[in-house]
Amino acid sequence: MNKKIIIIPLVLIIVVIILSFNHVDKKSSNAVFHVTLADSDLYKNGIYSNTFTVNKGDYLFKFVPNGDSPQSLTILLKGKDYDFTENFKLKGTLHQTGISEYYTWDYNGQKAISIPDQQVISIEINPNGNELGSVSVDIIKN
Repeated sequence: MNKKIIIIPLVLIIVVIILSFNHVDKKSSNAVFHVTLADSDLYKNGIYSNTFTVNKGDYLFKFVPNGDSPQSLTILLKGKDYDFTENFKLKGTLHQTGISEYYTWDYNGQKAISIPDQQVISIEINPNGNELGSVSVDIIKN
């Protein structure tokens, strides 16, 4: 009887862990583009550029910034049937818990985009002079 009490919760914990890994893998597979800009060698003349293929659909920009990230990121997407430009601004939000204060960071701007059909997209990311601040940029299927 005591062995069942120990084994059943242990099995449930293992199942939850396995399911959580599968959930993370499924979410990350929705990314059609990812870059972590943390090295000035990734920029040519102050601008990062690349190409990727994207299917028709709705997408979102996701960022992983911090306080040292560029204050603004100008992102340009160009394709056969698509043209998008946005100047994202870094915004810090102060959180006060009573015993501590901390900031979270995110970029404000138009994050939702809609691609009309499958095509090759060229992306340019301009950190507007701040090539040393790190930031990750993802475009994920919505």
